[in-house]
Amino acid sequence: MAAVTLNTLNKRKTAGEKFAVITAYDSTQARLADQAGLECVLVGDSLGNVVQGQKTTVPVSLDEMAYHTQCVARGVRDAFIISDLPFMSYATSEQALASAASLMQAGANAVKLEGGAWLADTVDALVTRGIPVCGHLGLTPQSVNKLGGYRVQGREQSAARRLLEDAMELQEAGADLLVLEMVPAALAGEITQAVRIPVIGIGAGNQTDAQVLVFYDLLGMTDRSPSFVKNFLQSSVQQALADYAAQVRKGEFPHPEHTPA
Repeated sequence: MAAVTLNTLNKRKTAGEKFAVITAYDSTQARLADQAGLECVLVGDSLGNVVQGQKTTVPVSLDEMAYHTQCVARGVRDAFIISDLPFMSYATSEQALASAASLMQAGANAVKLEGGAWLADTVDALVTRGIPVCGHLGLTPQSVNKLGGYRVQGREQSAARRLLEDAMELQEAGADLLVLEMVPAALAGEITQAVRIPVIGIGAGNQTDAQVLVFYDLLGMTDRSPSFVKNFLQSSVQQALADYAAQVRKGEFPHPEHTPA
């Protein structure tokens, strides 16, 4: 597989070809995902949950994200690396620029931040300076204390309309990619059709351009997995990753049982 770029992902969206994303936190996970042909690796602040044993992603620091991004970058040859800006590392545009610089210098190809239209100026500041940005809407884990738990977002008409507006605002500000987490499948499909940029879903049905799962969830290595997770482990970790990618590209995953009502 040739090195994956934003152009690669945009061409996939235009052609209606789905692509697969997986979280990874170290060089071995990244190497396995890369060798299995997954297009993107996300260095997620979910490492707070699955690596550090934290209850939320809030305690994860920028230094920790940079460290894990370095580890992942050493294991990747072709995949596109997206790295999470952690909690309160992008409260202002100036802070976001400094934080993003740390992750890009650690090996990221793009940075991801959580939030809607209020981030438009920050997104613009980043992309103007050559830093690709992935937005994140729906359930935003860094805001779990404000949201009152890990709940499906956008069920009410007003909330759905706000998510669509936020997606459009982020796109117009220059965002290159968008993650939709735990939103109804119909809404995720509507947003995916409305925006030009590739949309990556998690717990958002199979109408998005791509899917992302946490490495440990995909392999059944967590005590409690969300309803949208499928255990892909059959004969080997690498085969599980390849099977997951194949089912995403064919539109076979997620199934209705992995999709919030």
